[in-house]
Amino acid sequence: MMWEVITEAMGRLYPQAQPWHVSYPAEGFALRAASAYPAHGHWHFVSYGLGERWGFELTFRVARGAEQQPPQWPFLVLDRVAGMAGAAAEPFEEGQWADLGAPITGFPDTDGPPTGLTVLILAADPELGDRFLQLVGVTAAEAAAGDVDSDDPLLVTDPARA
Repeated sequence: MMWEVITEAMGRLYPQAQPWHVSYPAEGFALRAASAYPAHGHWHFVSYGLGERWGFELTFRVARGAEQQPPQWPFLVLDRVAGMAGAAAEPFEEGQWADLGAPITGFPDTDGPPTGLTVLILAADPELGDRFLQLVGVTAAEAAAGDVDSDDPLLVTDPARA
């Protein structure tokens, strides 16, 4: 997937938004770049760099308060999962999950808060489709039960809920 396609898709969702962009050094990181778009009640993160190899990009919706800048830990999560995707023999697909065995926020080693969410499930991004796999943070018990919070159609991850 070309970068322009990603930028256009996100621009259609958030035409007035000023996204935050990060780029990753070539050494030691799986992604080339990522962006965070301020949305109503959440930040919408998107990766750049997986589409050329696997045909999909990662997204991650994280609950947002009154802060004007996105938290940094989701950028690290995107890169970590991109590294897992790069090491996998087959492309990731909807329904797969990864148990990180620790808070998805990287707490206490990042700016992320403490949380009981330790598993990331892949779902089709509800507004962008299956070419964008959205990370959804859940507890280990929820993952074992296959229980993703269906009350939220956007599947926003809120680390404060667990």
